[in-house]
Amino acid sequence: MTVIPTTPRPTRLIFPDLFSKCPFPVQYNTHYEAAAAESKRWLMSTSKLSRKKRAAFHGLKGGLLAARTYRNADFEQLRMCCDWLNYLFHMDDVSDEMDDHAAGSTADEIMGAFCDPEVFQSTSAAARLTHSYWARFRLQATPQAQRRFVKSVELFVRAIEQQAKDREAGVIPDMETYVVLRRNTGGCRPCWVMLEYANNIDLPDEVIEHPCVQGLEDAANDLVAWSNDLFSHNIIVIVQSEKKLELQAAVDYVGKLCEECFTRFQALHAALPSWGPEVDAQVEKYVEGLSDWMIGNLEWSFESERYFGRGGPKARRELAVTLLPPSKELPTSV
Repeated sequence: MTVIPTTPRPTRLIFPDLFSKCPFPVQYNTHYEAAAAESKRWLMSTSKLSRKKRAAFHGLKGGLLAARTYRNADFEQLRMCCDWLNYLFHMDDVSDEMDDHAAGSTADEIMGAFCDPEVFQSTSAAARLTHSYWARFRLQATPQAQRRFVKSVELFVRAIEQQAKDREAGVIPDMETYVVLRRNTGGCRPCWVMLEYANNIDLPDEVIEHPCVQGLEDAANDLVAWSNDLFSHNIIVIVQSEKKLELQAAVDYVGKLCEECFTRFQALHAALPSWGPEVDAQVEKYVEGLSDWMIGNLEWSFESERYFGRGGPKARRELAVTLLPPSKELPTSV
Protein backbone atom coordinates (compact mmCIF):
# COMPACT_ATOMS: atom_id res chain seq x y z
CA MET A 1 0.00 0.00 0.00
CA THR A 2 1.35 3.44 -0.93
CA VAL A 3 1.31 6.11 1.75
CA ILE A 4 0.09 9.47 0.46
CA PRO A 5 1.55 12.31 2.53
CA THR A 6 -0.95 14.77 3.94
CA THR A 7 1.71 17.28 5.00
CA PRO A 8 4.75 18.66 3.16
CA ARG A 9 7.68 16.28 3.08
CA PRO A 10 10.23 17.23 5.79
CA THR A 11 13.65 18.50 4.80
CA ARG A 12 15.29 17.31 8.03
CA LEU A 13 14.95 14.01 9.88
CA ILE A 14 15.53 13.80 13.63
CA PHE A 15 16.69 10.51 15.13
CA PRO A 16 15.74 9.30 18.63
CA ASP A 17 18.52 9.60 21.21
CA LEU A 18 19.09 5.89 21.80
CA PHE A 19 22.52 6.56 23.29
CA SER A 20 21.05 8.22 26.37
CA LYS A 21 18.62 5.33 26.80
CA CYS A 22 21.23 2.58 26.42
CA PRO A 23 22.47 1.36 29.83
CA PHE A 24 25.62 -0.32 28.50
CA PRO A 25 29.15 1.14 28.19
CA VAL A 26 30.96 1.37 24.86
CA GLN A 27 33.75 -1.21 24.43
CA TYR A 28 36.85 -1.49 22.27
CA ASN A 29 39.26 -4.32 21.47
CA THR A 30 42.87 -3.12 21.30
CA HIS A 31 43.74 -5.67 18.58
CA TYR A 32 41.48 -3.75 16.19
CA GLU A 33 43.91 -2.06 13.81
CA ALA A 34 46.09 -5.08 13.04
CA ALA A 35 43.17 -7.53 12.84
CA ALA A 36 41.10 -5.19 10.65
CA ALA A 37 44.01 -4.60 8.26
CA GLU A 38 44.57 -8.35 7.77
CA SER A 39 40.85 -8.90 7.30
CA LYS A 40 40.67 -6.20 4.63
CA ARG A 41 43.50 -7.83 2.71
CA TRP A 42 41.74 -11.19 2.94
CA LEU A 43 38.44 -9.98 1.51
CA MET A 44 40.10 -7.86 -1.17
CA SER A 45 42.22 -10.78 -2.35
CA THR A 46 39.33 -13.27 -2.28
CA SER A 47 36.62 -11.11 -3.88
CA LYS A 48 36.53 -9.23 -7.14
CA LEU A 49 35.33 -5.78 -6.17
CA SER A 50 34.84 -2.85 -8.50
CA ARG A 51 36.62 0.41 -7.68
CA LYS A 52 33.36 1.83 -6.33
CA LYS A 53 32.74 -1.21 -4.12
CA ARG A 54 36.33 -1.19 -2.88
CA ALA A 55 35.90 2.41 -1.77
CA ALA A 56 32.62 1.54 -0.03
CA PHE A 57 34.30 -1.41 1.67
CA HIS A 58 37.06 0.80 3.09
CA GLY A 59 34.44 3.21 4.42
CA LEU A 60 32.43 0.36 5.96
CA LYS A 61 34.91 -0.19 8.82
CA GLY A 62 33.63 -3.69 9.54
CA GLY A 63 36.68 -4.35 11.69
CA LEU A 64 35.72 -1.48 13.96
CA LEU A 65 32.30 -3.07 14.51
CA ALA A 66 34.10 -6.27 15.52
CA ALA A 67 36.28 -4.30 17.95
CA ARG A 68 33.19 -2.72 19.49
CA THR A 69 31.38 -6.05 19.92
CA TYR A 70 34.04 -8.70 20.71
CA ARG A 71 35.98 -6.96 23.45
CA ASN A 72 37.60 -10.08 24.96
CA ALA A 73 38.77 -11.72 21.73
CA ASP A 74 42.50 -12.28 21.29
CA PHE A 75 44.13 -11.27 18.00
CA GLU A 76 43.34 -14.48 16.09
CA GLN A 77 39.77 -14.54 17.38
CA LEU A 78 39.19 -10.90 16.51
CA ARG A 79 40.61 -11.52 13.05
CA MET A 80 38.00 -14.26 12.53
CA CYS A 81 35.28 -11.94 13.81
CA CYS A 82 36.44 -9.18 11.44
CA ASP A 83 36.42 -11.65 8.56
CA TRP A 84 32.92 -12.78 9.38
CA LEU A 85 31.49 -9.27 9.56
CA ASN A 86 33.21 -8.26 6.34
CA TYR A 87 31.88 -11.44 4.72
CA LEU A 88 28.39 -10.72 6.03
CA PHE A 89 28.26 -7.15 4.77
CA HIS A 90 29.71 -8.18 1.42
CA MET A 91 27.10 -10.91 0.94
CA ASP A 92 24.32 -8.55 2.05
CA ASP A 93 25.38 -5.97 -0.55
CA VAL A 94 25.72 -8.56 -3.29
CA SER A 95 22.28 -10.00 -2.51
CA ASP A 96 20.63 -6.60 -3.02
CA GLU A 97 21.37 -6.96 -6.73
CA MET A 98 19.99 -10.51 -7.02
CA ASP A 99 16.61 -11.75 -8.20
CA ASP A 100 15.03 -14.67 -6.34
CA HIS A 101 16.62 -17.28 -8.63
CA ALA A 102 20.14 -15.90 -8.14
CA ALA A 103 19.58 -15.52 -4.39
CA GLY A 104 18.43 -19.16 -4.15
CA SER A 105 21.37 -20.41 -6.19
CA THR A 106 23.84 -18.42 -4.10
CA ALA A 107 22.26 -19.72 -0.89
CA ASP A 108 22.69 -23.30 -2.12
CA GLU A 109 26.34 -22.69 -2.98
CA ILE A 110 27.08 -21.09 0.37
CA MET A 111 25.46 -23.92 2.30
CA GLY A 112 27.25 -26.48 0.12
CA ALA A 113 30.57 -24.92 1.10
CA PHE A 114 29.60 -24.95 4.78
CA CYS A 115 28.03 -28.40 4.98
CA ASP A 116 30.39 -30.40 2.75
CA PRO A 117 33.63 -28.41 2.48
CA GLU A 118 35.80 -31.38 1.49
CA VAL A 119 33.63 -32.47 -1.43
CA PHE A 120 31.62 -29.46 -2.58
CA GLN A 121 33.04 -27.77 -5.67
CA SER A 122 32.01 -24.40 -7.08
CA THR A 123 33.62 -21.61 -9.05
CA SER A 124 31.28 -18.91 -7.73
CA ALA A 125 32.78 -16.00 -5.79
CA ALA A 126 30.38 -16.58 -2.90
CA ALA A 127 31.38 -20.24 -2.54
CA ARG A 128 35.11 -19.42 -2.73
CA LEU A 129 34.79 -16.75 -0.05
CA THR A 130 32.72 -19.08 2.14
CA HIS A 131 35.18 -21.94 1.76
CA SER A 132 38.11 -19.67 2.60
CA TYR A 133 36.45 -18.54 5.81
CA TRP A 134 35.03 -21.87 6.91
CA ALA A 135 38.30 -23.76 6.35
CA ARG A 136 39.88 -21.61 9.07
CA PHE A 137 36.97 -21.16 11.45
CA ARG A 138 36.15 -24.86 11.79
CA LEU A 139 39.72 -25.54 12.93
CA GLN A 140 39.29 -23.14 15.84
CA ALA A 141 35.66 -23.37 16.96
CA THR A 142 34.17 -26.12 19.12
CA PRO A 143 32.00 -28.75 17.38
CA GLN A 144 28.94 -27.29 19.09
CA ALA A 145 29.75 -23.76 17.93
CA GLN A 146 30.33 -25.04 14.39
CA ARG A 147 26.94 -26.76 14.37
CA ARG A 148 25.15 -23.66 15.65
CA PHE A 149 27.04 -21.44 13.24
CA VAL A 150 26.06 -23.44 10.16
CA LYS A 151 22.44 -23.59 11.29
CA SER A 152 22.32 -19.83 11.86
CA VAL A 153 23.98 -19.08 8.51
CA GLU A 154 21.34 -21.17 6.74
CA LEU A 155 18.61 -19.11 8.43
CA PHE A 156 20.39 -16.00 7.12
CA VAL A 157 20.79 -17.08 3.48
CA ARG A 158 17.27 -18.52 3.24
CA ALA A 159 15.85 -15.30 4.67
CA ILE A 160 17.83 -13.31 2.11
CA GLU A 161 16.35 -15.57 -0.56
CA GLN A 162 12.84 -14.85 0.73
CA GLN A 163 13.61 -11.14 0.83
CA ALA A 164 14.64 -11.29 -2.84
CA LYS A 165 11.34 -12.99 -3.70
CA ASP A 166 9.38 -10.32 -1.83
CA ARG A 167 11.37 -7.56 -3.53
CA GLU A 168 10.77 -9.00 -6.98
CA ALA A 169 7.06 -9.40 -6.26
CA GLY A 170 6.79 -5.87 -4.85
CA VAL A 171 5.59 -7.21 -1.50
CA ILE A 172 5.70 -4.98 1.57
CA PRO A 173 5.31 -7.36 4.54
CA ASP A 174 3.24 -6.48 7.59
CA MET A 175 5.11 -5.61 10.77
CA GLU A 176 4.73 -9.03 12.40
CA THR A 177 6.07 -10.83 9.33
CA TYR A 178 8.89 -8.33 8.94
CA VAL A 179 10.09 -8.69 12.53
CA VAL A 180 10.43 -12.47 12.18
CA LEU A 181 12.19 -12.23 8.81
CA ARG A 182 14.43 -9.36 9.93
CA ARG A 183 15.85 -11.40 12.80
CA ASN A 184 17.40 -13.59 10.13
CA THR A 185 18.15 -11.17 7.26
CA GLY A 186 20.21 -8.98 9.59
CA GLY A 187 22.72 -11.78 10.10
CA CYS A 188 22.88 -11.37 13.87
CA ARG A 189 22.31 -15.02 14.74
CA PRO A 190 25.72 -16.18 13.45
CA CYS A 191 27.26 -13.18 15.25
CA TRP A 192 25.82 -14.49 18.52
CA VAL A 193 27.56 -17.83 17.90
CA MET A 194 30.77 -15.86 17.39
CA LEU A 195 30.31 -14.52 20.92
CA GLU A 196 30.84 -18.04 22.25
CA TYR A 197 33.94 -18.48 20.11
CA ALA A 198 35.41 -15.05 20.97
CA ASN A 199 34.81 -15.51 24.72
CA ASN A 200 36.03 -19.12 24.91
CA ILE A 201 32.71 -20.42 26.18
CA ASP A 202 30.69 -23.46 25.15
CA LEU A 203 27.11 -23.22 26.35
CA PRO A 204 24.94 -26.36 26.52
CA ASP A 205 21.91 -26.57 24.25
CA GLU A 206 19.60 -26.39 27.24
CA VAL A 207 21.00 -22.95 28.05
CA ILE A 208 20.95 -21.54 24.51
CA GLU A 209 17.43 -22.89 23.98
CA HIS A 210 16.06 -21.52 27.27
CA PRO A 211 13.26 -18.96 26.67
CA CYS A 212 15.09 -16.25 28.63
CA VAL A 213 18.28 -16.67 26.60
CA GLN A 214 16.31 -16.78 23.35
CA GLY A 215 14.51 -13.64 24.46
CA LEU A 216 17.81 -11.88 25.22
CA GLU A 217 19.08 -12.79 21.78
CA ASP A 218 15.89 -11.48 20.16
CA ALA A 219 16.01 -8.21 22.11
CA ALA A 220 19.62 -7.59 21.02
CA ASN A 221 18.81 -8.70 17.47
CA ASP A 222 15.80 -6.39 17.25
CA LEU A 223 17.75 -3.40 18.56
CA VAL A 224 20.59 -3.94 16.09
CA ALA A 225 18.23 -4.46 13.13
CA TRP A 226 15.72 -1.73 13.95
CA SER A 227 18.33 0.91 14.79
CA ASN A 228 20.03 0.13 11.47
CA ASP A 229 16.63 0.45 9.83
CA LEU A 230 16.24 3.94 11.29
CA PHE A 231 19.24 4.98 9.21
CA SER A 232 18.35 3.03 6.06
CA HIS A 233 14.52 3.33 6.06
CA ASN A 234 13.70 -0.41 5.81
CA ILE A 235 11.28 -0.62 8.71
CA ILE A 236 10.13 2.97 8.28
CA VAL A 237 8.28 2.19 5.04
CA ILE A 238 6.40 -0.64 6.75
CA VAL A 239 5.46 1.48 9.77
CA GLN A 240 4.27 4.30 7.54
CA SER A 241 2.11 1.89 5.58
CA GLU A 242 0.71 -0.04 8.53
CA LYS A 243 0.30 2.80 11.04
CA LYS A 244 -0.54 5.53 8.49
CA LEU A 245 2.21 7.78 9.84
CA GLU A 246 4.24 10.56 8.29
CA LEU A 247 8.00 10.04 7.98
CA GLN A 248 9.12 11.74 11.22
CA ALA A 249 6.31 10.14 13.21
CA ALA A 250 7.32 6.73 11.86
CA VAL A 251 10.94 7.34 12.90
CA ASP A 252 9.76 8.34 16.38
CA TYR A 253 7.61 5.19 16.57
CA VAL A 254 10.53 2.93 15.67
CA GLY A 255 12.67 4.80 18.18
CA LYS A 256 10.24 3.80 20.92
CA LEU A 257 10.41 0.18 19.77
CA CYS A 258 14.19 0.36 20.05
CA GLU A 259 14.01 1.83 23.55
CA GLU A 260 11.75 -1.05 24.59
CA CYS A 261 14.50 -3.48 23.53
CA PHE A 262 16.69 -2.20 26.37
CA THR A 263 13.89 -2.67 28.89
CA ARG A 264 13.09 -6.13 27.58
CA PHE A 265 16.76 -7.14 27.68
CA GLN A 266 17.27 -6.05 31.28
CA ALA A 267 14.08 -7.76 32.48
CA LEU A 268 15.08 -11.05 30.83
CA HIS A 269 18.60 -10.80 32.23
CA ALA A 270 17.18 -10.45 35.73
CA ALA A 271 14.91 -13.45 35.15
CA LEU A 272 17.67 -15.86 34.12
CA PRO A 273 17.70 -19.11 36.11
CA SER A 274 20.87 -20.68 37.51
CA TRP A 275 22.64 -23.61 35.87
CA GLY A 276 25.41 -23.77 38.47
CA PRO A 277 28.44 -21.50 39.07
CA GLU A 278 30.52 -22.61 36.06
CA VAL A 279 27.74 -22.34 33.48
CA ASP A 280 26.35 -19.16 35.05
CA ALA A 281 29.73 -17.47 34.60
CA GLN A 282 29.68 -18.41 30.91
CA VAL A 283 26.12 -17.16 30.55
CA GLU A 284 27.14 -13.79 32.01
CA LYS A 285 29.91 -13.50 29.43
CA TYR A 286 27.42 -14.31 26.71
CA VAL A 287 24.88 -11.75 27.95
CA GLU A 288 27.68 -9.20 28.26
CA GLY A 289 28.55 -9.86 24.63
CA LEU A 290 24.96 -9.30 23.54
CA SER A 291 24.89 -5.98 25.41
CA ASP A 292 28.18 -4.99 23.75
CA TRP A 293 26.46 -5.55 20.42
CA MET A 294 23.55 -3.31 21.40
CA ILE A 295 25.71 -0.27 22.17
CA GLY A 296 28.56 -1.19 19.84
CA ASN A 297 26.39 -1.29 16.74
CA LEU A 298 24.87 2.08 17.64
CA GLU A 299 28.29 3.70 17.92
CA TRP A 300 29.60 2.03 14.78
CA SER A 301 26.58 3.18 12.73
CA PHE A 302 27.90 6.74 13.00
CA GLU A 303 31.59 5.81 12.82
CA SER A 304 31.13 3.85 9.59
CA GLU A 305 30.42 5.52 6.24
CA ARG A 306 27.71 2.95 5.45
CA TYR A 307 24.72 5.10 6.34
CA PHE A 308 25.89 8.72 6.41
CA GLY A 309 28.98 8.74 4.22
CA ARG A 310 31.56 10.97 5.85
CA GLY A 311 28.84 12.85 7.69
CA GLY A 312 28.54 10.29 10.49
CA PRO A 313 30.22 12.37 13.23
CA LYS A 314 27.97 15.35 12.44
CA ALA A 315 24.86 13.12 12.37
CA ARG A 316 25.97 11.65 15.71
CA ARG A 317 26.34 15.09 17.30
CA GLU A 318 23.08 16.46 15.97
CA LEU A 319 21.11 13.17 15.82
CA ALA A 320 19.62 14.52 12.63
CA VAL A 321 20.21 14.58 8.87
CA THR A 322 19.10 16.81 6.02
CA LEU A 323 17.02 14.80 3.59
CA LEU A 324 18.04 14.61 -0.04
CA PRO A 325 15.55 14.62 -2.93
CA PRO A 326 13.50 11.35 -3.03
CA SER A 327 15.61 9.72 -5.74
CA LYS A 328 18.78 10.23 -3.71
CA GLU A 329 17.64 9.31 -0.21
CA LEU A 330 19.45 7.00 2.15
CA PRO A 331 19.93 3.45 0.82
CA THR A 332 17.30 0.86 1.64
CA SER A 333 19.66 -1.98 2.48
CA VAL A 334 21.47 -2.72 5.71
